[in-house]
Amino acid sequence: MSASLITRFPENPILTPSDVPPSRPGMTVEAVLNPGAFRHRGRTGLLLRVAERPVAEKNHIAAALRDADSPDGLRIINIRLDDPALQYNDPRGFTYKNRYYLTTLSHLRLAWSDDGVHFAVEPLPALQAHGDHETYGIEDCRVEFMDNKYWLAYALASENGVGVGLASTPDWKTYERHGIIFSPHNKDAALFPEKIGGYYYAFHRPSGIGLGGNNIWLARSPDLLHWGAHRRLIAARPGQWDGERIGAGAAPIKTPRGWLSIYHGADATGRYCLGALLLAPDDPARVLARSTHPLLEPEAECEKQGFYGNCVFTNGHVTDGDTLTLYYGASDSVVCGARASINAILDSL
Repeated sequence: MSASLITRFPENPILTPSDVPPSRPGMTVEAVLNPGAFRHRGRTGLLLRVAERPVAEKNHIAAALRDADSPDGLRIINIRLDDPALQYNDPRGFTYKNRYYLTTLSHLRLAWSDDGVHFAVEPLPALQAHGDHETYGIEDCRVEFMDNKYWLAYALASENGVGVGLASTPDWKTYERHGIIFSPHNKDAALFPEKIGGYYYAFHRPSGIGLGGNNIWLARSPDLLHWGAHRRLIAARPGQWDGERIGAGAAPIKTPRGWLSIYHGADATGRYCLGALLLAPDDPARVLARSTHPLLEPEAECEKQGFYGNCVFTNGHVTDGDTLTLYYGASDSVVCGARASINAILDSL
């Protein structure tokens, strides 16, 4: 199904770690992935997640944390690989003396394009981790334009857990942080592009251990800061392509048939694919249709091999009439692009 509905950019991957300069000396860019997408003054912008790691000493593993007490705001940890207190069997993180660390520290970086395919990456971060709730970095930002501002809903990580922060900018030069809007453990938050019945709406993904699972929830707010009326929208479907965990992509798209949302799902093997969801136009809590099969699944080599293989993950897109342009992370390593007809996706549900 993916081959008939979605066409990948021939230029994929369109951004790789070699296209992104490190934020500072002593750091190396491990991955560039999962960009938010938007249009600004006639150009396409991507708000990239840039995952960096410190250069480790020989036979060591290293991690970086934001630390306000350090002279340069960064604390580096180097641990010998043969240290008996080290537990390291996942490229994304390790445990040392019963404390969990991420192997990379992520920030958000802007990239700009005149054609939506070829992007120039800015040399410095747009937003970096800040404060006690972001010591492990910020990542996977969804971007939406409302009320004359771009609103940035992003995942924040620290030893306190993963939550959702909110920031805004009118011009991509100055930023205002609005704090945590969904406390840990939560992520994959995406704002709807307009009010419905006088309320702002958002997807989010609280996570439970044992009870609850990893499902897409819906919430509403009078002001984008205080959220309530929480309800589970859809759940993972055991045994199917989205049987283990699911989460929202970018903001849903308003169509004559309802709100179209692209979401990700993973199966029991950890293979991430993309599907679609249709919600009632006047009541986003009412599900009208959902993908039976993936719209996009890991097939290209860069989608199957990388930092975390067999993974396609989107939290950014732009639209032009019936054309949907998806920007997605492949194998948690690089950025790719693809196009599809919105009406063809709707017809497939």
